Amino acid sequence: MIVIKFGGNALLQSSGNLWLDCVAEWQRRGMKLILTHGGGPQIDAELSLHGVARNFIEGYRFTDAKTMQIVEMVLSGMAQNLVRELRARNVSAVSLSGNDGGLFEVSIKRSPSGRDLGQVGEVKSVSVGIIKTLINGGVLPVITSISSTSEGVGVNVNADLAAGALAGAISAEKVIFMTDVKGIYRRYPDEGSLIQSCSKSELEELLPEMSEGMIPKVEAVIQAIDRGAKSAQIIDGRSADALTLALQGDAVGTLVHHG
Repeated sequence: MIVIKFGGNALLQSSGNLWLDCVAEWQRRGMKLILTHGGGPQIDAELSLHGVARNFIEGYRFTDAKTMQIVEMVLSGMAQNLVRELRARNVSAVSLSGNDGGLFEVSIKRSPSGRDLGQVGEVKSVSVGIIKTLINGGVLPVITSISSTSEGVGVNVNADLAAGALAGAISAEKVIFMTDVKGIYRRYPDEGSLIQSCSKSELEELLPEMSEGMIPKVEAVIQAIDRGAKSAQIIDGRSADALTLALQGDAVGTLVHHG
């Protein structure tokens, strides 16, 4: 199984959503895929409409109650739109949140330095039964990372970290992170510092030097491999060709392996 996570920036900048054509083609070939998604720019736009300030702490969105309502509304709508797009490509798809079937068990997350992030969650475990049932039935799961604590408090789970936890839980062959850069950079945004391949331990050493925007992605990659995924690949989500190459197993973006 392969988990594909795309961000809202990648969705906005990809031409005609050609990457969905790629997903549909590989699904028809029998590849077992799971989609997860974020929606940062879409959430920012909706927050602006409602006069709610955006606030990031060490790469994570601070989420108060009003922000949580908007996050949930935007991401749920995006998931439904994706299901419609996939249906138009003759792909059977179902959207799920972290709440559905108790998919994600979460706890409240703090920033890397221990700062309060509000209603932000961290996936502690994944109930994979519902995912496996869907995939074995030929259905493509589309996962939205919003979830809730055991006390019923809605939480905003970073989509990169949710994808990493999910990929680890199902022992995915690979988790592909589609983003708005070509991969992981040693010195972002210097494209000459693109890392083509590295081990998890090498990436952990680089983490303290990463820019804030890269931190959740790098943490997600490390988490995915720690929890059982065989590899992780960060690619340019603005290019459908990059996704095709990644699904074929070709070298593109940054490939992270065990070690």
